Amino acid sequence: MISRNLYLNIIVRVLVLLLLSLLLSYFALVNLSLRLSIIIAILLLTVTINLISYLNSTNRKIRFFFDSVRNDDSTLSFPTGTKEKSLRELYDSMQKVNLQIQKLRIDNRNQEQYFQILIEHLGAGIISFDEKGFILHANSAVKKLLSLDVLTHLKQLERIDAGLYNTISEIHSGERRLIGMMTPGGEIQVSLKATSLKIKESKFIILSLQDIKSELDEKELDSWMKLIRVLMHEIMNSITPITSLSESLSRIYVQNDHRIKPEEITQKTIDITVQGLDVIREQAKGLMSFVESYRKLTRIPEPVKKLFRVAELFDRIKLLYSSLENSGNAILDIETPVGEAELFADQNLISQVLINLLKNAVESNENNSGAKIILKASINDGYATDICVSDNGPGIGDEVIDKIFIPFFTTRHNGSGIGLSLSKQIMNAHGGTLKVRSVPNKETVFCLSF
Repeated sequence: MISRNLYLNIIVRVLVLLLLSLLLSYFALVNLSLRLSIIIAILLLTVTINLISYLNSTNRKIRFFFDSVRNDDSTLSFPTGTKEKSLRELYDSMQKVNLQIQKLRIDNRNQEQYFQILIEHLGAGIISFDEKGFILHANSAVKKLLSLDVLTHLKQLERIDAGLYNTISEIHSGERRLIGMMTPGGEIQVSLKATSLKIKESKFIILSLQDIKSELDEKELDSWMKLIRVLMHEIMNSITPITSLSESLSRIYVQNDHRIKPEEITQKTIDITVQGLDVIREQAKGLMSFVESYRKLTRIPEPVKKLFRVAELFDRIKLLYSSLENSGNAILDIETPVGEAELFADQNLISQVLINLLKNAVESNENNSGAKIILKASINDGYATDICVSDNGPGIGDEVIDKIFIPFFTTRHNGSGIGLSLSKQIMNAHGGTLKVRSVPNKETVFCLSF
């Protein structure tokens, strides 16, 4: 509608110009009245000026509109009540567009305000900064965590803790870090997670900081309590028979608060004494073995890391597996990784972990006639190597799966309860993890993530 009226006004003026030009040309060729030719020329000039003025006026209004939009001028309005129809329709259209833009701006500001309030209410600290270290936004949680009132540049963090500043400066998108630092309120453990964002040509980092010391302390206390319960259980199991037998033997030789005479000792008394001492010796050996297991658990050697091929590790594991007791009762399927996948680790310690997991899988499948164990390596989303041992045995119940890594906890009568705990500590020493998932009577999977 706006185009038709605008074009109509322009076409009328152009036709008038064309007609006047033809008349002027005709009068000039046939040498008619000079006065009439001058009048036509003046009319031609007037219409030309009017056309230019009309186009400039329209262009100025349109340019003014776009300048206002570019300058974020929300007070812009247009006189839609003008008498000229083409301008009235132009103003009406621009007014509608302007109102729509204003609505979008209001919606964007409301949304921005909503997200700012949301970020302020988060328990975790959130900061965003550009490549030069200038902080664009820092919520109240991060200011409280760092004991700062104003946070404008990453350099401010260097005065608080140089390690924190260096970690944040070096962190990459998608990376997680854990760092300990001192604050006026005491030592805290801060978990960092970074995400990058690119807007136009600028790159920004959004970083979350969360104090997890209380959670770590709670987990540590819970782990200690579980360990103490297991230790007390094992020690009491060994000490109780020794105490009971000691009291029984003492009653044989001490009666009515008096020691018996040598001539009162019979062969039966000697036999009972020897039997009791044998039991005490065996119980003491068991207790010594338990203490030795604890000593091994607390003295894991430092990993001697070297680069080696995963396929080479699997060849070694295949030979070691054949020497395990009852290994023939389960089919071992080894899925060698494609290509030249490599690990930077202590091959001997990793072999110890894998053999322990395979041994556990064989023992848990002793009553499974169709037992199958799979040893598989893969590349995870972080481009690191995962090695998993899975089996189709009875699985691990929900009531014990969170206890299997506790030292000395075992569900087998002849188990020591240190294998999985030792394996987990070896992986921790490598900077990796050992995790488990299990679906009873379907599959159990232990995964080493490097």
